[in-house]
Amino acid sequence: MSIGILFESSETDEKGIKMTAEQMGIDLVYIPFRKVAVRLDRNGYNIKTKAKDYTQVLHDIKVVLNRAQSKNRRLFAANILEAFGKHVINPQCVEYACFSKLRTLLHFWQAGIRTPETVYVPVDSIEKTLDGREVHNEGDIADLLQMELDPENIVIKPDAGTHGKGVQLAKERDALIEVIRDTQPSIINPVGILAQKLVQKWFYDLRIIVTKEDGKQPYCYPTALARAGFKDFRTNTFLGNMVVGVNLPAHIREVSAKCGAAMGGDSKAYLLAFDAMIGVNGNRDVDDEHLEGEFEKLEPAFDGVKKVKLDKTKRTNFPEWNKKLEAAFENYKSQEAYLYIKDVIEDSMEKNKHNIMFHEANACPEFWEQTRLAAGINIAEALLKGAQSIIDSE
Repeated sequence: MSIGILFESSETDEKGIKMTAEQMGIDLVYIPFRKVAVRLDRNGYNIKTKAKDYTQVLHDIKVVLNRAQSKNRRLFAANILEAFGKHVINPQCVEYACFSKLRTLLHFWQAGIRTPETVYVPVDSIEKTLDGREVHNEGDIADLLQMELDPENIVIKPDAGTHGKGVQLAKERDALIEVIRDTQPSIINPVGILAQKLVQKWFYDLRIIVTKEDGKQPYCYPTALARAGFKDFRTNTFLGNMVVGVNLPAHIREVSAKCGAAMGGDSKAYLLAFDAMIGVNGNRDVDDEHLEGEFEKLEPAFDGVKKVKLDKTKRTNFPEWNKKLEAAFENYKSQEAYLYIKDVIEDSMEKNKHNIMFHEANACPEFWEQTRLAAGINIAEALLKGAQSIIDSE
């Protein structure tokens, strides 16, 4: 039996998984999941594109790496594949939990894992009645949030959003009312308002990788990706901040593995990326203005990385493009400013390690362009080893 990879379109992560599979001697089989017809009838199932029938291909696959980028499409794919008798990484129970920030937080809370102070109000800001009237709930929602959280510094988040999209900070009531009014039901925010008290972190947050193979305990990698900078309070790199590979304290690794167990449950194998923040409050030894100067020094080298990432040869000659990206990252990581920022983050983590809070889980993390080269974690290897462990155990 073989291992399959399902995706919508082949981006750098998928190309990287295929390249890694070749290096590991694994025959990785492709299954499309966008313009396909999935048919169910009393004779069984089939899956076809207009040009090719993939039914027998899927029949011969034991484990599928689910790399559909859309959260909704990925959840449907997991549902279908498991109904067809396939093992999936990640399985649908994991995808379902990760789909929603609130469901993720509830899993953490049940496991005793510290999270940001959170309030969920299950009503939309504006509701329409059957006779066409509009009921405005913004004031009542704001009252509830300010009653339960800090009246100032409330963060509103779309429940199923990614890359920091739609995450907004309200510093006073008028701004809070406006943010609530703008938070309408959508594919990334199905119902209600999810809010958190602003965590007094510093200039960084963490992307931590936890994986599990069949028959083994959850494993947290000793390194993590720190998203760092002063461009935006949301330190996500899609908003202009940088990435730094850092070594994790043992305590944080232990809690992260606990997060994996909370989200993974009885799943044979999984791979998850956890987003975490460390509350430092005033416990910092370096002045922000000095750090901003270090980030400015590092900007030219990081611009070199971003330039390669935009190079169109990634589609036409992936191996050559990959060499350019690796060289750009090596130059970036060799800068004195990078090493200084790395030391500051690691020192801050050690001093504040018991103040770590987990707030999100990602079932399909991007990795080839940043996590692999900054933190030294090739998620493709973990995915393929997890799949192989299921095959070996049956």
